[in-house]
Amino acid sequence: MQEISADVLVIGGGTAGFGAAVAAGRLGLDVVLLEAGTKVGGVMAFCPGMPWGAAYPQGESIGGLMQELTGRLMAMDPPMAEKRPCTLENFGPEIQYDHDAATTMMFEMLEEAGVRVFLGAVAFAPVMEGDRIAAVDMFDRRGPQRIAAQIVIDCSGDGDISAKAGVPFTLGDGQGNMMAVTLSFFMEGADWDRVFAENDPYFRRNAAKGIAEGRLHPHLAQLYLMKGFHLGTVFCNSVAIRGVDGTDPADVTRATQEGRRRCLQLAQFLRVDVPGFEKAHVSQLGPTVGVRETRKLEGVYRVTGADLAAGTRFADGIVACDNPIDDVMRNSDQMTHDAMVERGGYYTIPFRSLLPKRVRNLMFAGRILSADLVAFASVRRMPQCMAMGQATGTAAHLSIRDGVPVQAVDTAELVRMLRMQGVSRLGA
Repeated sequence: MQEISADVLVIGGGTAGFGAAVAAGRLGLDVVLLEAGTKVGGVMAFCPGMPWGAAYPQGESIGGLMQELTGRLMAMDPPMAEKRPCTLENFGPEIQYDHDAATTMMFEMLEEAGVRVFLGAVAFAPVMEGDRIAAVDMFDRRGPQRIAAQIVIDCSGDGDISAKAGVPFTLGDGQGNMMAVTLSFFMEGADWDRVFAENDPYFRRNAAKGIAEGRLHPHLAQLYLMKGFHLGTVFCNSVAIRGVDGTDPADVTRATQEGRRRCLQLAQFLRVDVPGFEKAHVSQLGPTVGVRETRKLEGVYRVTGADLAAGTRFADGIVACDNPIDDVMRNSDQMTHDAMVERGGYYTIPFRSLLPKRVRNLMFAGRILSADLVAFASVRRMPQCMAMGQATGTAAHLSIRDGVPVQAVDTAELVRMLRMQGVSRLGA
């Protein structure tokens, strides 16, 4: 078995893994990033065109790498990103962008930071030495390999390595119920003026007719259709499939094929029934379903809905957020967009919710953070995941520099460094 060594091993190349790897690499650490797919970006790869929502709590950018990435895209000629209001209830401004430009820019930022990126690489087992991970076994098309690292950051979305390292977790709501998965697509060649002419942001009237006639799945009572970045494109984030265990490959495969059927059914309905879609066609149908929720790891601190509803700004807070309780069909066919904090308020996510209690060189970031159901439904957006990753990458530097477990990192110094990196509104 080939052996590789690094200062930091980041598992998962979603927005959280991107943030962790770039932050650690810029601080002079030797970083390896493993991504099982063919692109970085996570849900960006599974759902091309998904807007970066929650990037502007109270209308102000969260800063850090999210702001830098957006700024780079906006500075391109022609610009490849822009800030827009969200058409959905209780969601603030979001970032629309060109998918291919964004993923290319993310790869360039990883290259600039000196990160060694392995695509098509699956981490499958930790090698434990007492209360630390000495190495992680992975495989790609060349066969099995072992990566030894001083710090491991799990940004995989499902937390497989953390779970195998002994970190306790709950799956979904603890009884197996998880948010629905979604397959998205674009309609290209749409007439925006006609598509969005009615004051019906969820196209409920059209959807009710399609369901009553048996031409749409009953779960499509609300259609989530948004203007894409490019003129005449409409992002369709409507097809949600319930009862899927995102940790089970067979379940994900089944859901993906069912999602394809529902997407094509919806596209045909739009062309026939919704004015403005007559000449439109499907493009960028997601390669697989986007999974919202699987494991929630048990951390040093479990952030709660009550914490966030109170607008708590933790002393070790590492990113601001005001996103609503965005719960998608976990226990029923309902979706919620209930406001989390009072209008004009925001909360921060504590660094302690990214740390296990016992494994001394492991951190996790993204949707596997330690949170209850209500908090999780608010904090899981891509910009916040990127900032969580940025915090763990910066904390890896402090842990190695000071020779301390990740649980003993000086959080005041961490927050100071994140502020220096441009992350906004941190501290109690």
